[in-house]
Amino acid sequence: MFLPENPEIETARLKIRLAQMADLPALLEMNSNDEVTRYLPYESWKGAADGESWFRRASERMVAGQAGQFVIQQRESSRIIGSCLLFRFEEASARAELGYVLAQEYWGAGYMFEAMSAFIAFAFGPMGLRRLEAETDPRNLTSAKLLERLGFVREGLLRQRWAVKGELTDSSLYGLLRTDWSALRESSCRP
Repeated sequence: MFLPENPEIETARLKIRLAQMADLPALLEMNSNDEVTRYLPYESWKGAADGESWFRRASERMVAGQAGQFVIQQRESSRIIGSCLLFRFEEASARAELGYVLAQEYWGAGYMFEAMSAFIAFAFGPMGLRRLEAETDPRNLTSAKLLERLGFVREGLLRQRWAVKGELTDSSLYGLLRTDWSALRESSCRP
C-alpha cells in the first residue's frame, strides 16, 4: 500500500495520523469498552498486552503494505478519541477496505463523520484509490447511517459471515467509488 511519508490529515476539530506506541493507553481505554466493541469482529481488550499485540500486528501489516492504522486525535486537546484504518488493499484494483472506531464519550457529536470525510478524501486523493469498501453488522444502525451519509451504497448481505463473541453474525457490505464521492462533493458545494 502506498502511504505518503508521515501522513497527517487535519479537519476543523481533528487530526488523523499514523498510530504510535504512545497511543496505546488511550486506545486501551476505548477498546476495553464492550459497548464500543459490541459490533466489531474482535473481543474487547482486557489489558496492555492486548494493545501491544494489536500494535505489533498493525505495524507488521503496515510494513508489508497491507494496511495503514491511524488514530483520530482532537486538535485542541490532543486526546485520542478514535481510530481508523485502510486494509485489504488491492493495488491492481486500487481498492481497500475502511474501518473505524470511536470512543463512546464522543458518540453523537459528528466526530466520525468529520474524520471519515477527510479520511475518504485522503484515500481517493493522495492514496489514489478508486474504490473503498466497508463491512458492518446490520444491527449497527449508527454505522450504517454514517456510511450512507458519506455516500456509500449497501451492495449486499453476507449471512452468518462471522463467528464472534459466541454468536454468528451477518455482514452488510458497502461500497463507494471515487467518481461517486467526487460527484457527491461537487453537488454539496453548489448553492
